Amino acid sequence: MPAPNATLLDAAQSRLLLIDHQQRLMPAIHDGDAVLACAQQLATLAQALGIPCIGTEQSPDKLGPISPSLRALCGRVLAKTHFDACAEGLLDAVDEGAAAGRTQWVVAGCEAHVCLLQTVLGLRRAGHSVWVVADACGSRSPASREAGLARLAAADVRLVTTEMVGFEWVRHAEHPAFKLLQSLVR
Repeated sequence: MPAPNATLLDAAQSRLLLIDHQQRLMPAIHDGDAVLACAQQLATLAQALGIPCIGTEQSPDKLGPISPSLRALCGRVLAKTHFDACAEGLLDAVDEGAAAGRTQWVVAGCEAHVCLLQTVLGLRRAGHSVWVVADACGSRSPASREAGLARLAAADVRLVTTEMVGFEWVRHAEHPAFKLLQSLVR
């Protein structure tokens, strides 16, 4: 049996979770436009491949909703006040996904050292496989982002990039979504 980190993502087994890419928060995120663009690429490809996408909003009355372009690609958006979305119903969605054979969680979001970190650790405690898309994650400071990602890597969470996810989901150049993937990464 291969080591857990040797596993490739499989579109038929994946779900996408976008944590708190919110309108009022993103301008404060270091490289926020680039983080949001990567999240948009992930959600666009996920929709084309039939991969369920869930978004979260931290205290939306204060931080506003998630980006409208992302909201349009999410099948469900969970409003929350806990930093760990698992404490506010995300585990119910995870259980639905596991029942449908979707056991791989691809996660991106803000802030990497708070809500993303706590939610991913919650998913890991529940026994789920998690891939965190580093270039689609942000924090207000680069040091906080890097500390959050380092802590996740130490917790056996797989760190990937948007392109890695896309090419693993599509797998070959003859896939019907390959041209879309090319257009997204160029």
